Amino acid sequence: MSGPVRPFLKWVGGKRQLLRSIDAHLPKALRGTYHEPFVGGGALFFHLVPKRARLSDTNQRLIRAYQGIQLACDEVLELLKEHAHKHAKHKRTYFHAQRKREIDREKSDAAVAAWFIYLNRTAYNGLYRVNSKNQFNVPFGRYETPAIVDPERLRQCSKALQHAELAVEDFEAVLKRAKSGDFVYFDPPYVPLSDTAKFTSYTRNGFGPADQERLRDTALALKRRRVRVLISNSDSLAVRELYAKGFELEEVRARRQVNSKASGRGHVGELLIY
Repeated sequence: MSGPVRPFLKWVGGKRQLLRSIDAHLPKALRGTYHEPFVGGGALFFHLVPKRARLSDTNQRLIRAYQGIQLACDEVLELLKEHAHKHAKHKRTYFHAQRKREIDREKSDAAVAAWFIYLNRTAYNGLYRVNSKNQFNVPFGRYETPAIVDPERLRQCSKALQHAELAVEDFEAVLKRAKSGDFVYFDPPYVPLSDTAKFTSYTRNGFGPADQERLRDTALALKRRRVRVLISNSDSLAVRELYAKGFELEEVRARRQVNSKASGRGHVGELLIY
């Protein structure tokens, strides 16, 4: 493994601030393959830069962005320069034009990557959110000088991705390939942390209670194969009950900035499950 790399995306719920806690649960020497089925911003992958990895997600645009960085980094940088130039001139107007763009029609993964990074750097808090029509609908972020083009970081990320397989797939697909000696990190959509939010009403990004149970069962199946497993989730009663048998739980604290109410921001409880 080489040195850590900064991820090319900001990601809500990203794990950069918890890396020290996560490090304690990593294999001393990862001889197998690193799997990350909910890759998101890839903070742990870029921290480890493993020699063999499979990164996946159900978000096709996200995986296409990774593929663009992996295989066409220079093209992505040129497209980002165009975005930065037009954003500097038109800002909000250009942002809304890109937000409405039918990006899935683009044949080039580099174009998707540049679009994804541009919106990630200029939308409110770096959120990625779509409506029922799969249209990006995060508001304009009021940044004076957003860092749209970062050649050094993108090239480092591209280099780190050279030994990674990328796939659009459900997390359960990891059961088809993970073997003894591999390491799997799951960072799924979290069960909400509030007094009123119930486990049965958890549907963010379509990841509901049945999916949380499927994830637990997948993790158990992997552990029986002697695959090293680590899961992140909220420190909620529902999660503690779900992983009460067959797992160890460690409490950690993470600072979260994105919440519609100021009182909901700050340090929140999370669990590392293994």
